[in-house]
Amino acid sequence: MAEYRIDELARLADTTVRNVRVYQDRGLLAPPRRQGRVGIYSEAHLARLRLIGQLLRRGYTFANIGEMFQVWERGGDLSEVLGFESAIGDAWSDEIADYISLGDLRELFGKGVTPKTIKRALDLGVLERDGLRFRVPSPRLLHAGVELVKLGMTVGSVLDIAENLRDKIGHVSEHMIRLVSDHIIAEYTAGSVLQPEDIAKIAELIRHVRPLAQQAVDAVLAQEMANHLTNIMGDHFADGMETLRSGGLSASETDDPHGP
Repeated sequence: MAEYRIDELARLADTTVRNVRVYQDRGLLAPPRRQGRVGIYSEAHLARLRLIGQLLRRGYTFANIGEMFQVWERGGDLSEVLGFESAIGDAWSDEIADYISLGDLRELFGKGVTPKTIKRALDLGVLERDGLRFRVPSPRLLHAGVELVKLGMTVGSVLDIAENLRDKIGHVSEHMIRLVSDHIIAEYTAGSVLQPEDIAKIAELIRHVRPLAQQAVDAVLAQEMANHLTNIMGDHFADGMETLRSGGLSASETDDPHGP
């Protein structure tokens, strides 16, 4: 299980260290485990912190949120509550974030690394600022970009792909999650507060849906890539054949002394 210090926890949850301490003081967030003088937070802390942030952005007060948490904790086993929060807050990938310097980026991408491309990568979430270096949330995505640039693509084109993926797959994932929520999770909430006895069931459902969603996206992506590759290469070869045909006719007409 991942462990975080308070500054990293706050950054991952898109909040501030001050807010983390406020939530702890109000009883919304459990205190960290102590390792000497340093507080160590877990994935369960991160999940709850993200959930608190979502509810606050929707207009709920500290009192509202605290009341809901109390309902869960009074009627449910604490391990089930933490399991539920982890299920909705954990990353859906086993990737471990990496860190990279500006010099490293220039070695990997060459002259394509400019203030403009760095800003765009930051806007897309491909990179995140971390002091004088950058945090890479998905090293796999960065590696794919490096390989595409080696094959001759520009950094701008690679970022176009990343932006398109973020946009299109973002819409697909939102639609998928909403349908799952409407048809499966809603069965346990029925317009009211999620009851403690249902927490473990919902957590299990969410964990079960994760690999199914990824399998579905992988399967459709593979099919569509194959279809589009066939079509595009067919167009390319058809253009080439047309060029050869036109050139061949021209040559025969020019070189044949018995021609008309």
